[in-house]
Amino acid sequence: MEIRVETGDRTYPVCITMRTPGHDFDLAAGFLCTEGVIRDRQALERIFYCTAGRQPQHYNIVTVRLRPSVPFDPVRLSRYFYTTSSCGICGKASLEQVRAVCPPPLGAKPQLSDGYLLALPEVMRGQQSNFARTGGLHAAALFDPAGNLVALREDVGRHNAMDKLVGALLLSDRLPAAESVVLVSGRASFELVQKALMAGIPILAALSAPSSLAIDLAREFGMTLVGFLRDGRFNLYTGE
Repeated sequence: MEIRVETGDRTYPVCITMRTPGHDFDLAAGFLCTEGVIRDRQALERIFYCTAGRQPQHYNIVTVRLRPSVPFDPVRLSRYFYTTSSCGICGKASLEQVRAVCPPPLGAKPQLSDGYLLALPEVMRGQQSNFARTGGLHAAALFDPAGNLVALREDVGRHNAMDKLVGALLLSDRLPAAESVVLVSGRASFELVQKALMAGIPILAALSAPSSLAIDLAREFGMTLVGFLRDGRFNLYTGE
């Protein structure tokens, strides 16, 4: 899917990503939010599919029209013109750029019990309808402090699943998601921590391992980071 940004009388292609079709507008809005282009729904004038040209591409191109007051720098996003379904962060310049767009360190976080965390994977798995059919999709699930599932999105790419989740929150005016916990189905990468931070999510848990850069970024911004949350156990890396 290609994501384009329209501002004024110009349209810029900013990203092509391999994704699982579905919740495409969430994906486009979430990507622009986690990259620091937009902060809330008020920045958006319209999101729409391109329906000109060849029929097979009608639902593979999404254009996001920004309001005139929203600044946009196409050069900053040029490194993302093509991304895969895996993580795309690499190089010292990229890491510094990611840190530059993150909001200030997080404040107070919900206080959770170990029982709260241990219950989350089963709740998430029960709502992964596409994973149940295919066995091949990642998920990102948002929970409230009581352990209720707020929203869940699936995608072949774990960072796309997170962008879809953040986009759903943005389009429903629920950002920042300060009183929440996000659970991801795979590893906790640097990029997933960054995306959660951009959404104001204070606690990130993963079924698998975090990377060392993810731990460093979580510690730097005051995020609680949990890994290997499965089989009745977990590791707490930051935010104890």
